[in-house]
Amino acid sequence: MITENNILNSKILIVDDEILSIKLLSNILEKAEYKNIFSTTDSREVLKLYKSIKPDLVVLDLNMPYLTGFDVMDQLKKVEDHSYLPILVISSVEALKERFRALESGAKDFLNKPYDRREVLLRIHNIIEVRLLHQESLDQRKTLDRKVKQRTKELYNTQLDVINRLSRAVDCKDSETGMHINRMSLYSATLASKAGISKEKCQLILNASPLHDIGKIGIPDSILLKPGKLDLEEWKTMQTHTTLGAELLSGGSSKLLKLAREIALYHHEKWDGNGYPTKIKGKSIPLVARVCALCDVFDALTTKRPYKEPWTVEAAVDEIKKCSGTHFDPKLVDCFIQCLPQILRIKEKYVDPI
Repeated sequence: MITENNILNSKILIVDDEILSIKLLSNILEKAEYKNIFSTTDSREVLKLYKSIKPDLVVLDLNMPYLTGFDVMDQLKKVEDHSYLPILVISSVEALKERFRALESGAKDFLNKPYDRREVLLRIHNIIEVRLLHQESLDQRKTLDRKVKQRTKELYNTQLDVINRLSRAVDCKDSETGMHINRMSLYSATLASKAGISKEKCQLILNASPLHDIGKIGIPDSILLKPGKLDLEEWKTMQTHTTLGAELLSGGSSKLLKLAREIALYHHEKWDGNGYPTKIKGKSIPLVARVCALCDVFDALTTKRPYKEPWTVEAAVDEIKKCSGTHFDPKLVDCFIQCLPQILRIKEKYVDPI
């Protein structure tokens, strides 16, 4: 709420090449109890003063040496980051054309010299009040924006926490590889970055990829933890974890959940079209799914599972190279080899507990 005290404490900058004009208006303002009055007779100083003082009103003459009032207004429009330029033109110019030009140039009001004391105070009061209301509105908008951003961040963090807990629950059900989701998500973000994916999307991949196997919640333990090879019917059931995962993640409006669904559904598709569940191939497979597929296989190969011992890194890399163009996107295989030192550092850091 704007009070009379707010208006009287506002900053007023008077710009006029005639010192007597400045003294006259300053005296009127001081008697009206305005407390922050600044002035200059040099129009070249206005821009610098405006930036330092940040006045709530500029009282501006038009006919001045060096820079005219129009020149000054052009300068101020370039630096004013708000839509409301608080300018009152007071000039001896009487031509209607010049008055219109002043208003078109950014002035909010116009007074001719000589002016009535009461009228000038009323016009100054009104312009300052609108200026302060405008500023108050901007401040409220900024505060609201900050609150919205903070709330959005809180919701996103909550979403990440739920994703982390769900992915860990699936990981515990699936195998003994408790650090699998950490490694796989970090591998995926690293490979995505190497492949030229934007920083923002790499962060989304990092946070969405832990849910790639969320559908395994719906797979019976007798199949999921079977130490031997699955028979045909069991394998068909196992394959449904992709569509189950996509179903669980469908309907979300956030970028994170949409990406997680895409990864869950397509991360077992193969470059040559012999994957599942839809048998799409090549670039028809979403890039994020191709990235996660390669990283998931690398971690699976190099990790101990109920049905196998871990492969060496060298053997796993050879297998990935061998499957370039059939299972994996050849360009991603090249990127994977290039960022292998980073991948191995992640692997060393996130070692499964013994």
